[in-house]
Amino acid sequence: MPNLHHTASIAPTAVVTGDVTLGAGSRVLSGAILNGDLGPVRIGEDVVLMEHALLRGRPDHPVEIGDAVLVGPHTHLNGTTVEDEVFIATGVSMFPDSTAGTGSELRINSVLHVNSRLEPGTVVPIGWIAAGDPARLFAPGEHDDLWAVQEGLDFPGTVYGVPRGTSMREIMRRQSESFRPR
Repeated sequence: MPNLHHTASIAPTAVVTGDVTLGAGSRVLSGAILNGDLGPVRIGEDVVLMEHALLRGRPDHPVEIGDAVLVGPHTHLNGTTVEDEVFIATGVSMFPDSTAGTGSELRINSVLHVNSRLEPGTVVPIGWIAAGDPARLFAPGEHDDLWAVQEGLDFPGTVYGVPRGTSMREIMRRQSESFRPR
């Protein structure tokens, strides 16, 4: 059952399930989804989760959002940590075991990769990708340079619990099982 502070609010069309905590003065707008079914989702004080934001906790990687954070519309925050006073613009994706440091900005359609950490105050430009610990910033056309960092971050192991090269049939069998109603 979600744990909601009495001054927090959730729009009637938002979906909040599982282990979710919503802090004082925080707002969940229309169509947002906070899914704590597989792992905790913890939202601090004075956080605004805009329309169609998706926050998903994972067994080994909860979603933890600090205080005074804006989570823009159509964002995807999956098993990530967001420290205080962070601006997350429309369409941002943040992957498991990533951290956005205090006062950082992730601008429209940017990505914070799995197992990556943004230093406090970092700005990720529109459409760019941040990867590594500490994160380096990559423009959309810098695929080869990004892959040199990204490969070692172990996306398949962190997200799916499998080694790189595991067949999609096996990955999806595991995914399907993890989302099976209990």
